[in-house]
Formats: sequence, structure tokens, C-alpha cells
Amino acid sequence: MWQKTCYRIVVKVGTSTLTHDTGALNLQSMERLIRVLSDLSGYGHEVILVSSGAIAVGTARLSLPERPKELRMKQAAAAVGQCRIMHIYDKLFSEYNRSVAQILLTGDDVDDPVRAEHLSNTFTSLLEMGVIPVVNENDSVSSAEIETGRHKVLGDNDTLSAIVAKLCRADLLILLSDINGLYEADPHDHPEAKLIHRVAELTPEIIQMAGGAGSWRGTGGMATKLSAAEIAMESGCDMVITNGARMEDIYDIVAGKDVGTRFLAKR
Repeated sequence: MWQKTCYRIVVKVGTSTLTHDTGALNLQSMERLIRVLSDLSGYGHEVILVSSGAIAVGTARLSLPERPKELRMKQAAAAVGQCRIMHIYDKLFSEYNRSVAQILLTGDDVDDPVRAEHLSNTFTSLLEMGVIPVVNENDSVSSAEIETGRHKVLGDNDTLSAIVAKLCRADLLILLSDINGLYEADPHDHPEAKLIHRVAELTPEIIQMAGGAGSWRGTGGMATKLSAAEIAMESGCDMVITNGARMEDIYDIVAGKDVGTRFLAKR
């Protein structure tokens, strides 16, 4: 089943996969994800996890009636939620004898060449030591994802994961979401629409297939995923969109099988 080559893999997990409809953490989903990633690391692959969910988890943790609308309250919820998420990641990864590191990024961190080089060196050092970096945008100080502003380099965790993949020279980027992949048409409106397994080029026809935003707990939709695919493909990294409800599919994705939609890197 396995390829002989060990890969550098970035896995991005969305809010809808990490949390229940209430916003509370979906511990069963997290445990399955961590088991698979730990197994991949044990095989010899280098794994980086880009994790969403800070605002949703913070909202639930603070017992707020709904996701905050005011920027400062969103950032406060993100600070609480990020602490909670990392606590759970550290605990669960430790059960599989894996160490994790937290990396919070802002747009300036990846936009500035000097800071980006330092970041790349940090990722490399962590991966050399067998540590799994857990990455998120630093929503407590950056409003790029949660508020549209002038200086918007990242903007969502799909884009963030693609930038991390480019920065780390990753071989494969996997986006775990609540969708199976890219369809010929919106499967909610067109149940007969077929799943596209391979995309070699982002043609105008492919781009037109992108719909609107996803669930209320997250910020990304198919359009943001195609933007991430463009970044990944240009940097020589394959990208796969797949359903996070089936974590074990990650094994088949790493083996190159047709799971979800694979956007092929420009070699």
C-alpha cells in the first residue's frame, strides 16, 4: 500500500470536522485524525497539521450564545479556543508518543522574506526532530481571516495551509473538510453531479464550479480551496480535497489513490 518514498505532508483540518454543531470539540474526530497522523509520522513521513476551529471552540468554551460579531470579541474567543485546542492536541498526540509544537502566524510572518526564512528554518528543525508542528493563523492579533482588511495575505486556513506547504516545500497538501471534493456542479442542487478525481490545470471551467462559503462554523468554501490549489500546484505540491469524516482515507491519498479531488502539481 505504501510508497517507498517518505513525504512531507501538510494536513489542514476544518472547523466543521473538528467541532460539533454546538461548537464544542468533536473529540472522536480529533482522536481518529491524531491516530492516523501519528501513524504516518511513525512510518517516516514528515507531518504538519494546520488546524482551524479556534473561534468556534472559544465561543463554546465561553458559553456565548452565538459566534461573536465584534472583532475584539472574535479575537478574544480565538485566544481562549486556541489554548483549548492545543491542550487537547498535546494530550492526544502524547498518547501515541508524538511531540507537537504550536506555530501561530500572521500575514506579515509569511510576507516578509526574512521572517519567512526564519519560519522555514523553524519548520525544518522541528521536522528533523520528529515533532509535528500545529499551525493556525494568530487571530488574537491578526484580523486577516475574521475581518476583511487592506493587508490580507492569508485570509483563511485553506490559503494558510497552501502557504505553509509552499514555505516548507511539502510534497502533498490534504484539505479535510465536510465535502468529498470538487464536483461538476453543486451536489446539493444536482444530486447526479459527478466527483472530479483529478485536476491537472485550473481552467476557467474548473474555477466556475466553485460555490460559496461552507458551514456557519467555518469561513472557507470551494473558492478558497481552489485558491489554495493554485498556490500548491505552482509550488510543486499536489493538493487533495477530501471528506474529514473518513480520516483513514488519508492512507490511500498518501498512496496516490483516487480519493477526493487531487490537484496535480506542476513538475
